[in-house]
Amino acid sequence: MARRAVGGRGAAGATGVRGAAGVKGARRPELRLPPLEPYGGGELEPDGDYDGLEFREVDFAGQDGGGARFMDCALTGCALDETRLHHARFLDSVLTGTRGVGTDLAESSLRDVELVDARLGGVQLHGAVLERVWIRGGKIDYLNLRGARLKDVVFEGCVLVEPDFGGATLERVEFVDCSLKGADLSEATLTDVDLRGAAALEITRGVDRLAGAVISPAQLVDLAAGLAAELGIRVEG
Repeated sequence: MARRAVGGRGAAGATGVRGAAGVKGARRPELRLPPLEPYGGGELEPDGDYDGLEFREVDFAGQDGGGARFMDCALTGCALDETRLHHARFLDSVLTGTRGVGTDLAESSLRDVELVDARLGGVQLHGAVLERVWIRGGKIDYLNLRGARLKDVVFEGCVLVEPDFGGATLERVEFVDCSLKGADLSEATLTDVDLRGAAALEITRGVDRLAGAVISPAQLVDLAAGLAAELGIRVEG
């Protein structure tokens, strides 16, 4: 099993502690993988069990790994175009340079996972559970997290284009140097969500769901028109 480093890093203060603004920081996964065995090849198997393996530059496009479990694994430069990973579990694993369009991770579980420099589009994570997940760098277009549960999740240095958090539950989620473009927060529930570090913050729907989040004064100015509209306030010169 992967060993976790003691302690953590936070955008504003130590990980997992309550900052000056009263928001509780997310706990980051800090993994030290054990020695890994190279993946022997072949297609993914539904309900397959993958433990302590290194997948390097493997093309999983169009394959079916629904219900599979990946534990103490490293996936580097792998292609996941139209890959079916519905109900899959990723535990204590690192995914680096992952790329793909239409990856199906609906109702999957990610716990103690790092996703680094991903290039993904149309990823289906609706109904998924993400706990202690660190998404660093890269770009994800049309990320579908509707109805998902996110706890101790950090988005850092990445670009999210039209992410859909509709009906999702976010607890201790941080956005650090991360650009959110056209985010949908409709019916979402936020607790200790820190948006102050977002490099860009654009919410097209659900601005009224920001209760439980902390934003900066500058972000408040940018969101003022949307908030006024939600409250039925007319602003006239």
